[in-house]
Amino acid sequence: MSFPLLTATAAIPAIGAIATAAVPAARRTFAKWLALLFSLATLVLAGIALARFEPGGSRFQLTESHAWIKDFGVRYELGVDGIGVALMALTALLMPFIILAAWHDADPSPSSQLRSSRGGPNENKPYRWRPTQGFFALMLMTEAMVILSFEATDVFLFYILFEAMLIPMYFLIGGFGDRATSSGAAAAAGGDENAASQRSYAAVKFLLYNLVGGLIMLAAVIGLYTVAGTFSLSEIAEARANGTFSMATSTERWLFLGFFFAFAVKAPLWPLHTWLPNAMGEATSPVAVLITAVVDKVGTFAMLRFCLQLFPEASKWATPVILVLALISIVYGALLAVGQRDIKRLIAYASISHFGFIVLGIFAMTSQGQSGATLYMVNHGISTAALMLVAGFLISRRGSRLIADYGGVQKVAPILAGTFLIGGLATLSLPGLAPFVSEFLVLVGVFSAYPVIGIIATTGIVLAAIYVLVLYQRTMTGPVKAEVQGMADLKVRELVVVVPLIALLIFLGVYPKPLTEIVNPAVQHTLSDVQKKDPQPQVEAVK
Repeated sequence: MSFPLLTATAAIPAIGAIATAAVPAARRTFAKWLALLFSLATLVLAGIALARFEPGGSRFQLTESHAWIKDFGVRYELGVDGIGVALMALTALLMPFIILAAWHDADPSPSSQLRSSRGGPNENKPYRWRPTQGFFALMLMTEAMVILSFEATDVFLFYILFEAMLIPMYFLIGGFGDRATSSGAAAAAGGDENAASQRSYAAVKFLLYNLVGGLIMLAAVIGLYTVAGTFSLSEIAEARANGTFSMATSTERWLFLGFFFAFAVKAPLWPLHTWLPNAMGEATSPVAVLITAVVDKVGTFAMLRFCLQLFPEASKWATPVILVLALISIVYGALLAVGQRDIKRLIAYASISHFGFIVLGIFAMTSQGQSGATLYMVNHGISTAALMLVAGFLISRRGSRLIADYGGVQKVAPILAGTFLIGGLATLSLPGLAPFVSEFLVLVGVFSAYPVIGIIATTGIVLAAIYVLVLYQRTMTGPVKAEVQGMADLKVRELVVVVPLIALLIFLGVYPKPLTEIVNPAVQHTLSDVQKKDPQPQVEAVK
C-alpha cells in the first residue's frame, strides 16, 4: 500500500490545529511557532506531491479510495489533476506567510491590558481577550479543509468540505476583526462597539450567503445521486464516456444551476459578490488574504472540476449568460474599486474584477482561456497576498484604513512603499509580473471565441491601472502628513513575508513554463469533457 500523500497533506494542518488549540493560554508565543511549524510541514508535503505529479500521466494521480458510507455509496476518494495540485501547492505556500503576517493580530491590545490592570470607568466591563491559540488553530483548520477540497473526487465529500470551511472562517472574521478604523467618528467615540457590530455583520453576511448557496448545492447533489446512483466523479465520467449514462436535458440544466449557484457565491461572481467587501474590510489583513487568495479559489476550481465535467451540455447552454455575468463583474468591480476610500475594500472590489476574468476564461471554452484562468487563480493568490499583506502592515502603523489618512509614506518608509508599488503593479497585470501572463491568455482565449466580449473586458485593464496608481499616488507620494511622520519601515519579519512573494511574482512573470506544463494537460481533459476545440484563426491568403 502506497503512502497516502494527499491525506497526509490535509491531515498535517488539521493535526496542527488541534495541537495549537491545546497549548496552554499563557504560552501564546509557543502556539504561534507551533502553527508556523505545521504550516511549513504542510508545504513540504505539498511540494512532494507537486514533484511526484506527472503532467503527461493519467488525469487524476496520487489517488486514494476507501469506503466511507457504504449504504449511500459515499467514498473517501482523493486525486489531483494539474489544476488541483497547483492550487493545493498555492494554499500550502501562502499559509506560512499568512501566519507570519498575523503574528501579533490576536495579541491583547495594549489599551485593553492597561484598562484591565488599572481599572477605570469601564473596569467592570468584560474584556474579550483574543485567544491566540484559537486564532491560529482556525487558520490551520481552514487550510486543511481547502486542501482536501482540491483533492476530493467524491462529490459528497467535496460538499461536506465546501460547507465545513465556513465555520472557521466565520469565527476568523467575526471574532478576530481588524483593529484599524475606516471612520474617524468610529475612532472618536464608541469605536470598539461599532467595530464589533461591523465585524458581526460581515461574518453573518458571509455565512448566510454561503449557506444559501450550499443548501441549493445540497439539493443538486442529492439530485445527481438520484440520476447517477453514485457520488464518484470518476465513475460518472467513465459512464458518460462509455455511453452507459446520460441525463435528460432539463435535469442536467437544473443540476448544473444548483452547483453553479453555490460556486458563484463562493467565487464571488456578480451579483452574488456583496459579502466579500464586508468580509475583507472587517477581517484582519492576513484573514482577508485567506478569504480571497485561498478560500474563494474553491469556487472557481469547482466550476472547472464539477460543472464542466459533470454537466458538459448544460455548461455550454449556460455559457452566454455566464460570460455576461463575468463581464459585469470585471467592469463593475473595477469601477467600484476606483471610487473606494477604504484601502482594504478597494482591494476587495479589485478581486471581484479579477474573479470575473477567471470565470470569463473558464467559460470561454478555449485552451488559452482555461489555461489563463487556472494561472490567474494561482497568480491572483500571490499578487493579492503581496498587496494586501503590505497594506496590512501600513494600516497597522497608522491605525486607519482610509486612503485620505495617508500621504508621503515613501519618504519615511521607502521599502514599504516600494513593496506596495510592486504588489499594486502585479494587481494591474504589468508585463513582467505573473498576473500579466494569465490575464493575457484569458483575453486571447476570449477574443478567439467571443471578440466583442474580449474587447469590453479590456476596459478592466484600464480601470485597474487607474485604481492602483491613484491609490499609490494618494498614500505614498506628496507631502508627508503629520500622522505619518514617524512611521517605521518594514521590519525583518515583514520582509520575510513580502520578499518571497514578490520574487515569485517576478519569476513566474518571466518564466511561467513550470506552471503551464502542469496545467495544460488538465485543461485539455476539461475541454474534451465539453467536446470543445479551439476556434481556427480566420486568415485570408495574400494574393
